Amino acid sequence: MSQKFKTAWALNDTMAVMSTPLSSTGSTLSRPRRVRRPPLRTHLPTPPGLRRSWWGLPLLGEMGWDYLDFLARLHAHGDITFMRIGHEWVYDVFSPELVRSVLVDHADHLVRWERGLSIFEQIFGQSVLTTEGATWQRQRRMLLPAFTPRRVAGYGALMRGAAQVALDDALPAGQASGVVKLDPLFTRMTMDAIMQTLFSTRGPRDVNDAIQAIQTLSDSAMREMLRPVTIPAWLPLPAQRRQKAAAHVLRSLVNTRIQERRRDAGPPGNDLLSMLLTLRDDETGETLSETELRDQCLLTFQAGHETSSTALLWWSWLIASHPDAARRAREEVDQVIGQGLAHADHLPALPWLTATLKEALRLYPPAGALMTRRTTSDITLGGWTIPCGAMIRISPWMVQRHRDAFEQPEQFRPERFMPDAAPIPRGAWIPFGVGPRVCIGQQFAMLEMTLMAAMLLQRFVLSLPPGAPAVEPHITVTLRPKNGLSLLLTRR
Repeated sequence: MSQKFKTAWALNDTMAVMSTPLSSTGSTLSRPRRVRRPPLRTHLPTPPGLRRSWWGLPLLGEMGWDYLDFLARLHAHGDITFMRIGHEWVYDVFSPELVRSVLVDHADHLVRWERGLSIFEQIFGQSVLTTEGATWQRQRRMLLPAFTPRRVAGYGALMRGAAQVALDDALPAGQASGVVKLDPLFTRMTMDAIMQTLFSTRGPRDVNDAIQAIQTLSDSAMREMLRPVTIPAWLPLPAQRRQKAAAHVLRSLVNTRIQERRRDAGPPGNDLLSMLLTLRDDETGETLSETELRDQCLLTFQAGHETSSTALLWWSWLIASHPDAARRAREEVDQVIGQGLAHADHLPALPWLTATLKEALRLYPPAGALMTRRTTSDITLGGWTIPCGAMIRISPWMVQRHRDAFEQPEQFRPERFMPDAAPIPRGAWIPFGVGPRVCIGQQFAMLEMTLMAAMLLQRFVLSLPPGAPAVEPHITVTLRPKNGLSLLLTRR
């Protein structure tokens, strides 16, 4: 089975991962409610869609061949579609109006896909990916103070420092221009940034080991998604050994930083770890346990750099492909920041740069494949009754290219997001989700991406290398360029 399908089926709200906290000390992990599956033969009518014999199993191969094309063919049947795959009844929702109805109006009648949660629990422990209901609400409440506008603005200097080191090394000293692989550049830049934000330290010296560990854990999670049972991590199988070793690399990285901070008798710092160490539940007064603290830092470390790195990749390619938009962005940065240091206070004065980033997030959302929910009761959606136990899938890749919401949806048009533009329809722009589980790290991510984009434009002109091949989107953990991305960087 292809990697494309494995990832598409596995993705569950990646952008929201970094935004939600852990439960307080002593609380038990809340598992998703078990709901009854709809009967394989039901009297309820179903929307049109792609139907195949053999319980729909051939659809898996069609998804694997080209998942994005599969979504387009599915959408051709309507804004809400149905397909049966094995024992699952799956409804895909494509229109912004219906998306908002699902994630806002019916939020109380949905839980996240329980199979995905049980697998992520093996990797991330007591983190946001494994909680529901009252436990999740308590977790979110505890972390909210870490993402207030004032607190987020305070992280700006840490982000800037990480970006400055990476950009200074982008080209060899004295070299005026060169073709640069941006995947490792942005990965190291955002990894340093999350390390600075979390721990006030640079990324690990063995950064490649950390990157490989993250990929190993992601790949193992995707494989587990397709199995009827979870293979215990303690079994001495090659895949389990690799997963255990990868988890050890990341946990050791995080534990070392936490222990160093515990030994430091100085005053609290300005990073996220300092905030987590002082968190107390408003209702119980409890703090985070050592395990909870580690799990939250581990989750934040992984999610906090991957999505931003991916978004900056696509933004860079779009900027290089649209010289007029790039020139306007450089002129805006020059006028507002000049050769000075970019900081959070500059963001309101950079509307065009912000618009280019939002348009890049629209066209190429990092979590472009799926948001998956299971219904806990019958709901009505678009005139259809969705039975209890059904799966509802939302693909931002399709929703954010809906023709009813955007004129010329395939085109890069940052003016859609300028302050004087017509409002974007509700539910049409969802890179950070929508509804009760909207990512509370949205301001954090936008600050990070805007500062890094501005600093890149201060230093370089981005352009496509001569004879550069077409860039093809590829669904892995996130929606990334299939063969990576290399651009010509010319010093200004």
